[in-house]
Amino acid sequence: MSIFDRIKGHVSAQFLDVISWTTDATDVVAWRFPVFNKAIQDGGQLVVREGQVAVFVQEGTLSDVFGPGTYEISTNTPAIMGFLDAIAYNFNYPYKGDIYFFSTKKFAANGWGTKNPIIYNAEGFGALEVRAFGHYDFKLTDPAVFLREVVSTSGEVRLGELVTKLRSKLASAFGDMLNESGLPLVKLYGHLDELSEAMMASRADAFSADFGLSLTDFIVESISLPDEVQKSFREAQSMRMVGAGDYTQFQAAKAIRGSASGGGGGNSMMDAGVGMAMGQMLAGQMAGTAASPAGSSVSAASPPPPPSEKTFHYNGVGGEGQFTAQHIATLIVANRGGAHNIWSAGWSGWKPWAEVSEVAAMVPPPPPPTDEEQPPPPPPIGGNDKK
Repeated sequence: MSIFDRIKGHVSAQFLDVISWTTDATDVVAWRFPVFNKAIQDGGQLVVREGQVAVFVQEGTLSDVFGPGTYEISTNTPAIMGFLDAIAYNFNYPYKGDIYFFSTKKFAANGWGTKNPIIYNAEGFGALEVRAFGHYDFKLTDPAVFLREVVSTSGEVRLGELVTKLRSKLASAFGDMLNESGLPLVKLYGHLDELSEAMMASRADAFSADFGLSLTDFIVESISLPDEVQKSFREAQSMRMVGAGDYTQFQAAKAIRGSASGGGGGNSMMDAGVGMAMGQMLAGQMAGTAASPAGSSVSAASPPPPPSEKTFHYNGVGGEGQFTAQHIATLIVANRGGAHNIWSAGWSGWKPWAEVSEVAAMVPPPPPPTDEEQPPPPPPIGGNDKK
């Protein structure tokens, strides 16, 4: 008499011919087959379809993983008999363990994002708050870990409750990868593919130990920086485009453009001063062109000097961090009346910005007062009495 003949003697048992999982739901990751007090019939079948795996569980002990295929449930099936032996199965009672099915398909286009900003140390800008979002794909690769860490005693696990756990884990892994990469600020804007590839190269197993899942694709769709950093970055790019060698020349070029579009409503003295500054800049460029060899189609005007790589420690109304002299000059112009303290290695203490020559050279003089800010002419001496 086989062990299953003994099990059939239990009058309350309901015998199952086929154990399988079919569902139209596309968001179910794991599902427990309702065995309960039902017994497994000798000669029955376990059917595992493509995109699925199945395991038997009894008091924390797992059977071998059954991949896609049809398996006979009998004493002739080594994997099943080995499992029953391992749990010291009492042949006088029906099997009361669990049978779990897991979906191994790829779950695609799951959104991720940084709920809180990531602190990123960008060269030349110091610590910045960065936000990012995109989407990712994953699939189940280790049913034992997933069962232990995620399923536990649940009868079903759906995608919605799972991605909530994955999102925070992924955002944390992205922040670590970003700071380890050391990418310059410009690559956070125009090289999103590189960030995606770096994430896959270093964090593809981010879900493995905690969830039994593997990251199969990761896409960064957007990176955002604080408004003031974006403004400073765009001005630096604009300076390079117009060929301005320093911040003063750049501001002069902007003032001329504003004067030209203002319909003559600006201050005439300011326009004249800006015109002289721009004229000097253009004259220098023309002098360089005149000195070039005859027939040369390339201007010999010397290119603007590259931005200084030296950085200073800054603390003032513009925040705090380690910035270039050019960036500090931008903060000073934005708030001339505020405190702007600077320190560098080897100094005995903090200095006001005006005492730091590298910064002071990049801060343009304040604009002349407007007509409303100038006092009226004094009254004539002696009053208006007539003799």
